[in-house]
Amino acid sequence: MTFRRICVYGAGALGSAFAAKIAAGSGADTELSVVARGAQLKAIRENGLNIVYEDTGIDPVRVRVAATDDPFSLPPQDLIITGLKGHQLAAATDGLAALLGESTRVVMILNGIPWWYFHGDMESGFGGRQIPELDADSCIWNAIGPERVIGCVAYQGAEIIEPGKTRLNGKGHFFLGEPSGEMSDDLSAIVDLFQRCDLDAKATPRIRDEIWAKLRGNAAFNPISALTRALMIDMMSNPDIAEIVRKIINEVQAVGTAFGARFSQTADEMFARAQGFGPVKTSMLQDLLAGKALEIVPLTGMVVSLGKLAGVPTPVCETIFALTAQLDRQHLTN
Repeated sequence: MTFRRICVYGAGALGSAFAAKIAAGSGADTELSVVARGAQLKAIRENGLNIVYEDTGIDPVRVRVAATDDPFSLPPQDLIITGLKGHQLAAATDGLAALLGESTRVVMILNGIPWWYFHGDMESGFGGRQIPELDADSCIWNAIGPERVIGCVAYQGAEIIEPGKTRLNGKGHFFLGEPSGEMSDDLSAIVDLFQRCDLDAKATPRIRDEIWAKLRGNAAFNPISALTRALMIDMMSNPDIAEIVRKIINEVQAVGTAFGARFSQTADEMFARAQGFGPVKTSMLQDLLAGKALEIVPLTGMVVSLGKLAGVPTPVCETIFALTAQLDRQHLTN
């Protein structure tokens, strides 16, 4: 399986990192394009994509890529990689659909519960169920199709420090999987491509396990960081906030377990590891400071919704969700 035409749709911090590494490592036969907008698009066109690392021992990456704000101007793609967040997908659906060919695969790098979560799900008893909180009127489901999706869980701290320039906190690692759990030829080919491009990617037959494992931290740290403006190290050094973090981790794990997720690390082990986190600015805090809408529903709202569906109480997540939703409404109207 060869992916000649590749489009990274959404050149935020993580999307930019993927685009730059694929452009640098995929070879001359690859036609890579990036869909971006605003100052980011202007900077990419003028100066290319620039990736730097906190660790000065890792070489920076600078590449020229084709960039546009009009996906309808591009031909059908073999592979699409979305750098959009869950709450941004609906507005991009028409543009994404315009890039689909007969066999196009779509790698969706998403935090939290994805819109396709129950497609091919054999663990929870809710296989095929759609999630209106994430995909109103099934617009993404119908236009993109969950059968095209390769799920991706990313462990990569990334921040745009100026238009066209992204800082990474190390090389990161990524888990990819078919919603059905099949270890398909497409999945293998995408993982091979990523590995050739210096992206530490691994295929898994249980992508939902990875979704829930990461969600424990996302649901705890992202909204609390937005509410307090605190870095991760500051949250964990405050005993009262750290206790709230612990309770959220436990609630998320309880809901995930009810839906069939298996955790390789206990909630206590995950909490202990979190105590070693450094001065990291979460993605939600970055969005808040930039005046952008917050990624609340996929991270916290879905823990609450799925908890109700499974009959698992989530009182702390409910409180955090209500507070963060109010913050989001307030900061967008100011």
